[in-house]
Amino acid sequence: MKIRTLVVDDEKNLRESLSAYLATEGIDCLLASTGEQARDTLAVERVDAVIVDLRMPGMSGLDFLSWLREAGPAIPAIMISAHGEIADAVEAMKRGAADYLVKPFDPDELVLRLRKAVRDSALVRAARAAQVAESSARGAEEAEGDEWIGAGATMAELRALAEKVAPTNSTVLVTGESGTGKEVLARHIHRLSLRSDGPFVPINLGGIPESLLESELFGHERGAFTGADSRKMGLFELAAGGTLFLDEVGDMPLALQVKLLRVLQDKRIMRLGAVRQIPIDARIVAATNKDLEAAVRSGAFREDLFYRLNVIRLRIPPLRERKEDIPGLMTRFVARFAREMGKSARRLDDEALALVLAYPFPGNVRELENAVERAVILSDGETLGARDFSFAGALMGAQMGAHMANPHEARSAAISAPASRSDGIVDLRELEKRAIEAALERNGGHRERSAAELGITRRTLLNKMNDYGLR
Repeated sequence: MKIRTLVVDDEKNLRESLSAYLATEGIDCLLASTGEQARDTLAVERVDAVIVDLRMPGMSGLDFLSWLREAGPAIPAIMISAHGEIADAVEAMKRGAADYLVKPFDPDELVLRLRKAVRDSALVRAARAAQVAESSARGAEEAEGDEWIGAGATMAELRALAEKVAPTNSTVLVTGESGTGKEVLARHIHRLSLRSDGPFVPINLGGIPESLLESELFGHERGAFTGADSRKMGLFELAAGGTLFLDEVGDMPLALQVKLLRVLQDKRIMRLGAVRQIPIDARIVAATNKDLEAAVRSGAFREDLFYRLNVIRLRIPPLRERKEDIPGLMTRFVARFAREMGKSARRLDDEALALVLAYPFPGNVRELENAVERAVILSDGETLGARDFSFAGALMGAQMGAHMANPHEARSAAISAPASRSDGIVDLRELEKRAIEAALERNGGHRERSAAELGITRRTLLNKMNDYGLR
């Protein structure tokens, strides 16, 4: 990781020589001759660490450490001094110094300690971010791999666009119904970004009371309000060098929308109770299941904030529009839950798979996942049956009523019945082929209507017809 540091010393020769040496080690340097100048620099510049002299005119090094701990950015500081007194070193550590070196010091030793201080600070920040991430119900799915969000043609196009956007620092807005996998896509973007070594910090803006949300986002100083017994870093600071995921941004109160807009414009935040702004370095990925354009028209969402967030928009279609993803998702979920529960379930029988493919899944991928988890729990052997799925009764009853009212649909259902190999495993390609044939027959060969019925795009239907040799 490229390190950027601020060297604070009233001796010009030492500042410049130290800066020149650090540059040979690949470390960028900003320079300040006083504590006051360093404080002003940190208000507009982002650095990873500070090297500060003990004795300087005006604000001393110890005073600067106190300010950094109480009101400055959460970065490590190394104190240097020509006076090797133990009392000074002890006091410096009490005020938050990460290390202490006596002049003259070996510059190689300084580089080692500087890198260690930056690394340790990043680990602490990542640990705190991980604690925040534990509240995200979808966080555990990061390890499930990229295919979790779907491998069909529709999702392949979306994934290709996400991979093109990922290496940039542009703000991304992910839209889609609840349960479609918006956070999973956001994590995918983070993993492929240049910030992948930094933390991924999610927050559900609709799940935190308005009175607490500002403190969660921006942090607060000690004494900022009743109960603020210590200084707290906000999520913008915890996400430094990484990605801040603002889930359900459409539920953000108007008062905080103004502050978020200012952060996106200025790249700086102000903690509650603070008097100075501090620069931040977090990429923003926002998500919503709401129609933000309609919210803008109704006055519930700021138009200027919408345009700031809507730099790159990625829409995740509902599962009913991409049923080609269901078999792959089912396979992953069955394998995962069977492994976690020590069960032997490995596949679905014909009736169960037909049932799942026919169900519209209003709760999208999240509902599918929950349905599979329940089915694996209830299963007694290697094969999951229709009886293991909670929505089986209602759906099968509705289908039976429709078939009795319309014999043509009953015949079409028979055409699309699942095909099994001799080993009892469902042949998914044959099932999909029959489903397409049945839809085309029901719609008199009309491709657009058939695609709409199957929940796929016309382009996807044409590709599949070509793949299966259908006319």
